[in-house]
Amino acid sequence: MSSLWTSGVDMPKREALKGNTEVDTAVIGAGMAGVLTAWFLQQEGQRVAVLEAGRVGCGQTGGTTAKITSQHGLTYARLTRRLGREAARQYAMANQRAVEDYRRLADSLGIACDLEPRSAFVYAVRDAGRLEEECEAARALGLPARLEADPGLPFATEGALRFEEQAQFHPLKFLAGVARHLEIYENSRVQQVEGDTLTVCGHRVRAKQVVFASHFPFVNRPGCYFARMSQSRSYSMAFRGASLPCGMYLGADEEDLSLRAYGDLVILCGEPHNTGDSRQGGHFEALARRARELWPGAAEAARWSAQDCMTGDGVPYIGHYCASTPNWYVATGFGKWGMSSSMAAARILAGEIARRPDPCAGVFSPQRFSLRELPPMAEEGARVAKGLALELFSIPRARARDLPVGHGGVVEFQGQTVGLYKQEDGTVCAVQTRCPHLGCQLEWNPDEKSWDCPCHGSRFDYTGKWLNGPAQEDLPSIHL
Repeated sequence: MSSLWTSGVDMPKREALKGNTEVDTAVIGAGMAGVLTAWFLQQEGQRVAVLEAGRVGCGQTGGTTAKITSQHGLTYARLTRRLGREAARQYAMANQRAVEDYRRLADSLGIACDLEPRSAFVYAVRDAGRLEEECEAARALGLPARLEADPGLPFATEGALRFEEQAQFHPLKFLAGVARHLEIYENSRVQQVEGDTLTVCGHRVRAKQVVFASHFPFVNRPGCYFARMSQSRSYSMAFRGASLPCGMYLGADEEDLSLRAYGDLVILCGEPHNTGDSRQGGHFEALARRARELWPGAAEAARWSAQDCMTGDGVPYIGHYCASTPNWYVATGFGKWGMSSSMAAARILAGEIARRPDPCAGVFSPQRFSLRELPPMAEEGARVAKGLALELFSIPRARARDLPVGHGGVVEFQGQTVGLYKQEDGTVCAVQTRCPHLGCQLEWNPDEKSWDCPCHGSRFDYTGKWLNGPAQEDLPSIHL
């Protein structure tokens, strides 16, 4: 499934790394966060190499809804209560500054990326009282927030919170415009990082600084990010024959829709769930059904999905990777707000590396720890234990011969447990269902025909090819 953004973009191919090299900073990952970080560091006079396992923008940047906004749902009242006024102010200012940074960079580089000013709305279909609390908290932090009785959506609401001075764009057009100025190596997966040395396809890269901007850090220790984050999937569809007022919209509750327009299309996003917890599927069908209710006769133009790293306190990890690795940096845990967070991360990391600390950096420090992280960490630990138990003790759910054509699942075949997918032409693909990251039992995702890890969110296509980390290798095939 290709997103709306992947068609019609001139993303020139880059060569793979061909030999050993030395740079000032090595950036792992050529998504929005990695490319922007490299850009700002290059402006500081550094030689920066960006190392990408696939193609530029092939990861989560291509799956975004591409809203550039400091409006992150009902965020600021919660942050003020839990982290304090100053931490909430830093979060607000970093993300609002990101909106202007995108405008300024697009203008200075002459990037035609369909960047348009838009207001961002949080709408309530039930309880509008939370909007008042959020508006008060946002305004106290200097954000352009105000309440609105009717956001003009094609369904009933109890009101909305409006943030002005926000924007939307075409993310891959923007990324291509910035990336053309940078030293980027595609199809150059980083296999290992030790101190200042990265191993890349058998070659070595020496770097004074290393930035992990690969969505989910793949080095387990130090840092232990696998125990501090979960991963969540959500689904998007674009429709013709639909219409929206001039704005970007998000429901106050998790089950509500996210909506925005792009040209003559309307994008619906929703149906979130923990990665590896979608055995029943049906998420795209649910979005399509909702679109037919809102706009009878609307026609599907594209469908895609995305995966987000979620931290326990809802704030990304941006800064030094770990106290024991002072030359490593990380940007991860963006939640559902990858575009503004990518720009905020790039500014913060470039400032740290250039020895000009950013005034908004404190709230994002990966070294922070609070008692509020304990419940999510305990939940993550329980999910891992369950995934390991499934691998060790599970009974296959079906026999191979009973699996219908066009379906996949964990089955029994000749006395062994395998992950099986039967293609429409009758070809059978069989893989081991033990995740190569930490050994959890993979689950079949029928919406995307993929094998997903419920423990840490690694994903593989039905042939076993790697899709998402923290795993770094394909699934072993089983020849039947």
